[in-house]
Amino acid sequence: MFKALLIVTTLFALAYAGGDPADVHASILRYDNEVRPDGSYNYAYETSNRIQAEESGVGAAYATGSYSYISPEGQPIQVSYTADENGYQPKGAHLPTPPPIPDYILRSLAYIEAHPFEKVQLKNGK
Repeated sequence: MFKALLIVTTLFALAYAGGDPADVHASILRYDNEVRPDGSYNYAYETSNRIQAEESGVGAAYATGSYSYISPEGQPIQVSYTADENGYQPKGAHLPTPPPIPDYILRSLAYIEAHPFEKVQLKNGK
């Protein structure tokens, strides 16, 4: 998982750098990488063009981290995430959110929960 995420973030950084000629000369300001014998790890890096990322986890079982960069429009983008048995779960102010569940659906779900299905016995025994 670590290698795949590192490759993805590197490719992302390269693609982002291709958009602004000034980013072509970006340099790595900080790079930390630690892999322990028990399979846990952590890494962090920062570049001169304000790309930052960090992650810690245990093998391919669990990871948590964050990354940030400046969008082409000049907006700071920050994403924090968890990756585990429930998949990749990103959080960020710029990410779209689903619309609220309509009230009539919530009432229907509450009714269904309060009135569980009961099998009705028919007169002929079926």
